[in-house]
Amino acid sequence: MALLALAALALVPSRAAAPHIAAKLVAESPIPAPGGTTAIALTMAPEQGWHGYWLNGGDAGFGLQIEWNAPEGVTVTPLRYPVPEPLILFGMMNHVYEHPYALLADVRVAKSVAPGTDLTLTGIANWLACTDKVCVPEKAVISVALKAGDGTIGEAERARFDAWRAKLPQPLDRAGAWERKDDMIRFGVPLPEGTALDTPHLFLETQNLVDYPAAQTFSRNGDWIIVETKAKGDAAGPVQGLLKLSDGRGLSVHFEPAAVRPSGTPIAAAREAIDTGLFWTALGGAILGGLILNLMPCVFPILSLKALSLARSGGDARDAKVEAAAYTAGAIVTALLLGGVLLALRAAGEQVGWAFQLQHPVSVFLLMLLAIAITLNLAGYYELPSFGGGQTLTSQGGAAGGFWTGALAALVATPCSGPLLGAALGATLVLPAWAALPIFGGLGLGLALPFLAIGFVPALRNRLPKPGPWMATFRKWMALPMALTALALAVLLWRQVDGGWSERGTHAAAESGDIFSPAALAKARASGKPVFVYFTADWCLSCKANEAGAINRAAVQEAFEANGVVTLVGDWTNGDPVITRTLAEQGRNSVPLYLWYAPGAAEPEILSQILTPGLLTGKAGG
Repeated sequence: MALLALAALALVPSRAAAPHIAAKLVAESPIPAPGGTTAIALTMAPEQGWHGYWLNGGDAGFGLQIEWNAPEGVTVTPLRYPVPEPLILFGMMNHVYEHPYALLADVRVAKSVAPGTDLTLTGIANWLACTDKVCVPEKAVISVALKAGDGTIGEAERARFDAWRAKLPQPLDRAGAWERKDDMIRFGVPLPEGTALDTPHLFLETQNLVDYPAAQTFSRNGDWIIVETKAKGDAAGPVQGLLKLSDGRGLSVHFEPAAVRPSGTPIAAAREAIDTGLFWTALGGAILGGLILNLMPCVFPILSLKALSLARSGGDARDAKVEAAAYTAGAIVTALLLGGVLLALRAAGEQVGWAFQLQHPVSVFLLMLLAIAITLNLAGYYELPSFGGGQTLTSQGGAAGGFWTGALAALVATPCSGPLLGAALGATLVLPAWAALPIFGGLGLGLALPFLAIGFVPALRNRLPKPGPWMATFRKWMALPMALTALALAVLLWRQVDGGWSERGTHAAAESGDIFSPAALAKARASGKPVFVYFTADWCLSCKANEAGAINRAAVQEAFEANGVVTLVGDWTNGDPVITRTLAEQGRNSVPLYLWYAPGAAEPEILSQILTPGLLTGKAGG
């Protein structure tokens, strides 16, 4: 394998020049705590047209090798590689990275190391850099300055490492199977139906088993993916591999020698059927969820705008249809834009979820200013400036007013997920981007459906009260919920920028539970007690309604205390990548999310997004 690449090296003269793949070693925390760990990353930046190699480079390459020079008390775990891409050159398969990538490892510091000790880590890295014509072996001395400290991690470094971690393959929770059959190797991967597989490829870390450039055929047999390819080599025993999914994601799979299920539906056809079924289910859930969202507290602040728009039509059929269609367009376009930005950030490695715009103080500040302006406008203190053809953004009728009212509804009214909506938005985690985007549009359509129905169904429209002097009084009354919205946004902004946020989520957790973390969850489950975990945010009105109406009720807290229920609170107000990953593990990308871990249960029960005291006391006593 690597001999083919090394043979090509003889044609390349040695020279002292800048490497074609620049390597740099960085640490997530420059002051790791004794007895703890910190992550390090070796960033690799190939020049245009050059590529580096995965752990098993394939037919004509090899992975990076490092000889560490670690100080006493410091150990480095093996490097973890992101998901590679297959590249065939001259009939040979290469497992490569053609764009900047990072290899991650953990640095462990012994408890015996004294604080302030210099722990600078150095090493000699060797790798192969290739184009489609030549290969060059490259070497660099790498180092990162470390000093024993308290393990503090800066926000910028945390975000950067989270982006790199997002590109690593996730370990599959069950072992796969593999077998030889004549001149073929067959693999079975336990993978639930509905998992997106755009351009799957199975990379094998174990060598001398398959013919790398040979075609791989994929099929589905129930909850198993069957992969068949040509055998090459006599490797035996356990096999380690990486299954590439869609959108650059992948799964690390451990295969044991065992019988593999028969081939099933070819993956192209199976993928189309599965994606279609998941797509229509998620789209229907998003539309119904958006419709139900009209009844949720999230929508209350903009009911004033919607009510005025409905009454302003005055029963005129044409005007009502124009405004209803424009309102619907505004809601759908805004939901699509928010969904598009979310998908783009995810593709770039960011750990974000729905309503991410409310996790940033600048966005909250702008929304607060908008809410204040609308409050003053509804109260009659001033008229909004004109926008295009004499129309106003939201205060007047017509297409422009309807569009901007719908846009505001989608922007402000969808930070929380109601029934059906959480699962529908969670489906966007596994659907490819082209199929995920319409799900967000469905949310906007569902939100606009009541107004759309009134605009196009005369019987409903005729039930509206006639225009008259009452509208001026009603408009001023409707300034109240918008003023409350502005106040809520001001409180949220204060909490986001206040110094008390140094400990993420402390003020949510102090009242009814401890702060969520994977370690805290593991400790709580190990105690043998029931565990209730809920994920919330200050900008999520549904969350706050459930907390006030159910979680924080005296009867619920007394039942929890009597039955030893451990409560953990995950605060997503400012965006926490750990919580984002936990939501994704449960098929969600929005809050609220409520999990109940019964003693000894392997998996949590996902509770309804509308909580009642009876539901929680029943779980506690059950």
